Amino acid sequence: MRSPVYVALDTPDLARAKALATRVRHHVGGIKLGLEFFSAHGQAGVHAMAELGLPIFLDLKLHDIPNTVAKAVQALGALEPAILTVHASGGRAMLEDAKAAAPTGTKVIAVTMLTSLDASDLTATGIVGSAHDQVSRLTELAREAGVDGIVCSGAEVAAAKKIWPKGFFVVPGVRLPDGVVGDQKRVVTPRQALDAGASIIVVGRPITQAEDPDTAARAIGATL
Repeated sequence: MRSPVYVALDTPDLARAKALATRVRHHVGGIKLGLEFFSAHGQAGVHAMAELGLPIFLDLKLHDIPNTVAKAVQALGALEPAILTVHASGGRAMLEDAKAAAPTGTKVIAVTMLTSLDASDLTATGIVGSAHDQVSRLTELAREAGVDGIVCSGAEVAAAKKIWPKGFFVVPGVRLPDGVVGDQKRVVTPRQALDAGASIIVVGRPITQAEDPDTAARAIGATL
């Protein structure tokens, strides 16, 4: 089986991204390319990374009116990413249109609540209830809209899986027990995330900023 670990290459430097991916390619299941990378290199950069032969998780978190998101997904279709993210808070019509516009082999995954946010951030934006409540609401919405799964923190993935037993669950904000949390607020270890129901986990800085990224990727894999 392919590793459930996707390495987040959050860098605008194409050469660095390729070098990192090349070093860890035998110990991860895929690579995540986000807004920082895509803004710098666009589709050409994604094609360049795809040459390494690893599945591509294109994490653009699209969020706009349904027609605009559908056209954006269509424009990305030639890349055939394994996973593509949109924001669940864009609403049911947007989620439905995004899924309808995606290539057959692409999983459209709805982002519920960023792992950099906590309950106080929800309150500040006018959302009532806990992070658990918000993720549960948006999980149900995503399931009803017919997308393939959601992104949520490890703290909520078990509850989300109860709502959606057949969903595909992406858990970012993963850190080793003695790791630096950084800008993440709701974190779990890789083993905790998988035990709670994650389909894949996304690991960035614990691998990419390690003195030896390959060794770091192996160490994470060993905990699984």
